[in-house]
Amino acid sequence: MKADKPNTWKDFISCTEYLIRAKYTSAQKIIGEGTSAGGILIGRAITERPDLFAVAINIVGMTQTLRNEVTANGDNQIPEIGSVKNKDDIAALIEMDVQSKIKKGVKYPAVLTITGINDSRVVPWMPAKFTAALQANSTSGKPVFLSVNYKAGHGANDIKDYQKLLADMFSFALWQTGP
Repeated sequence: MKADKPNTWKDFISCTEYLIRAKYTSAQKIIGEGTSAGGILIGRAITERPDLFAVAINIVGMTQTLRNEVTANGDNQIPEIGSVKNKDDIAALIEMDVQSKIKKGVKYPAVLTITGINDSRVVPWMPAKFTAALQANSTSGKPVFLSVNYKAGHGANDIKDYQKLLADMFSFALWQTGP
């Protein structure tokens, strides 16, 4: 499974390319989203093909597979993403690691990253460092925001938090792509 993980973002990129090629939409209207381990999907999609996306939304997303093992939930993730202690897993972990793929001078899309300060599955420093790296390196001039919910953990705390999350996501996406 670890060695096949790149298929997640490569397939996502292929689907996006098809939608554009078939003229269903354009890169200026594409919004990609990833939640939890889906942070790898959207993070690697925008680091590999930033030109395909107008907006990326990363909700409590894992972005540092090379550091995940040191977190409270890290051991639980070893079967899926691997261990830095296993030399056979290192190449896959490096390939999945979003943080290490952010490069200076790249025109990244607009990005909204959302985290819960009480998240025990994807520790809040991961989304925060992802956001900071994009802010420091992107040359697109598009906004890169971090939203922190101080009541939530790995997702919305209650229905009102969930409704606010949806409102924030849709507002950000429509602000960047237009109606």
